[in-house]
Amino acid sequence: MKLADLRTPALVADLAALEHNLAAMAKALPGARLRPHVKATKCTALARRQAALGHRGFCCATLREMEGMAAAGLGEDLLLANEVADARRLGALEARVTVAVDSPETIDAAVAGGVPEVLIDVNVGLPRCGCAPEQAGRLADLARRRGLSVRGVMGYEGHAVGIPEREKRRQACEASMARLAAAHAQVGGDVISAGGTGTYDLNELATEIQAGSYSLMDSAYAKLGLPFQPACSVWSTVISVSPSFAVADCGLKALGMDHGNPSIEGARVWFCSDEHVTFEPERALRVGERIRVWPAHVDPTVAYHERLHLVEGEDVVDSWPIDLRGW
Repeated sequence: MKLADLRTPALVADLAALEHNLAAMAKALPGARLRPHVKATKCTALARRQAALGHRGFCCATLREMEGMAAAGLGEDLLLANEVADARRLGALEARVTVAVDSPETIDAAVAGGVPEVLIDVNVGLPRCGCAPEQAGRLADLARRRGLSVRGVMGYEGHAVGIPEREKRRQACEASMARLAAAHAQVGGDVISAGGTGTYDLNELATEIQAGSYSLMDSAYAKLGLPFQPACSVWSTVISVSPSFAVADCGLKALGMDHGNPSIEGARVWFCSDEHVTFEPERALRVGERIRVWPAHVDPTVAYHERLHLVEGEDVVDSWPIDLRGW
């Protein structure tokens, strides 16, 4: 199949760029130093590539991801880096399962679900999940009294990973990790799980980095000067041309938009609507012409699509199901 044969909008990845990214991260964070986060790709075929490079433990965001990874034979060490109020589906998996907890209720859920191992999730500055650092020790003690094995702590400096200036990003990361270190001193354990693509080489505390977007990349991370290449785009068709703008068939239902507009080479994007991207091209386009639309946030973009098509030049060399979609 040729690239031109794909029905648009289609999620495509440049195979050479993808392989470069996987190899670059494996060199920077070999083996267990990286726990790839599958929420970014939701694709067990891509996860197998990461495992082949030595990354045998994975990080998940949803029950569906955990189940799919276990079913694919990738359950050597799965971390659900998210709280759940009902863990029964996790306890039934044929895999090593660890779940994040940040409250007595989530500890109760782990016990009731038959999940034997937990990490204490700590709020390190991102107002999402996680207990206060000073509460971590008490939660760890409670978890151990309930019969759980506490492997350590985790905390995500998500508010820091996208800061454009490297030194400010470093400072924000260090401030977050100081909070996590204080919690770990109370909790103990071998694992300090943190980080992301934007801080993978700045986080000096974490024993494992939860990076995911590095493999496919997006235009938001591309602004940070990281050693990873843009690999993922949405192959689209120009469907309307006006004197000052053009429209392609790639809109809100094909793109993650929380990091802003996508990018189109040689054009200025005006806005996206449900099934359209309206843009001002530098050269004249014709209806039916194909273009690449580069997402600003790859994680939600991937989740909109059923397949990821691997391309080498104009050739589609493989097609991987996005088989971890849904919840």
